[in-house]
Amino acid sequence: MIQKPSAIAWRDIGVPLAVLFAALALWEGLVRWKNIPPYILPAPSVILAKLIEDRELLFSSLLVTLGVTFEALVIATVCGVALALLIAQSKWLERALLPFAITLQVTPIIAIAPLLLVYLQPGNAVLVCAFLVAFFPILSNTSLGLASVDFGLRDLFDLYRASPWQKLIYLRLPSALPQFLAGLRIGGGLALIGAIVAELAAGASGQGTGLAYRIVEAGFRLDIPRMFAALALISLSGLAIYGALAALSYVLLRGWHESARAQDE
Repeated sequence: MIQKPSAIAWRDIGVPLAVLFAALALWEGLVRWKNIPPYILPAPSVILAKLIEDRELLFSSLLVTLGVTFEALVIATVCGVALALLIAQSKWLERALLPFAITLQVTPIIAIAPLLLVYLQPGNAVLVCAFLVAFFPILSNTSLGLASVDFGLRDLFDLYRASPWQKLIYLRLPSALPQFLAGLRIGGGLALIGAIVAELAAGASGQGTGLAYRIVEAGFRLDIPRMFAALALISLSGLAIYGALAALSYVLLRGWHESARAQDE
């Protein structure tokens, strides 16, 4: 059964927003009822007031963090797709390179960030951290997609004597697109996380400029409302990145792939 667009929009947007506003109202009411001081737990109204008061400082730091996040995501996408294409062409390359990629993925980024700050400038160290955590999901999902070609279609291309280049363009890349987009959605959130973790490490040494540095700075000054305001901006940024990538996935897959068509039912 096909639902009206207005019904779909309310289901996907209206209900989560209603739950969010109810949670914020409950938070506000508990803080006022218990008379909790702002330096322990600020109310949402106090956080909003701090966000407006320090908007120039916080939003300038947000732009720095988002700039690093998107730059790292672009580099991770290019490198991940390129390496996945190489791996798909050669099992030897897969056996040789994949263990290094897995090692980088399973090593905690919080342990890598201080080391990178020793050898790189703070801005470059943050970029590398964000790249490292976003790279593997894109690589692994794209590799899985390239390897998950329907055998019937593969035999059909062989029957018509398609060249390896034609198989790649017209068969393997379209088949890998859903998995690639899934990896891109994961990588977008992880790139933000990697940037925040590296900025926290840089901020602890007094070398940061991003939004996470403002959290560290506010913590040293016991400015708890500013900490919550910066954290709110980070959370909203993560939601916006995921929403934008999910919308991109829906647009590219709509009309031919089951994952996108199911959203319209």
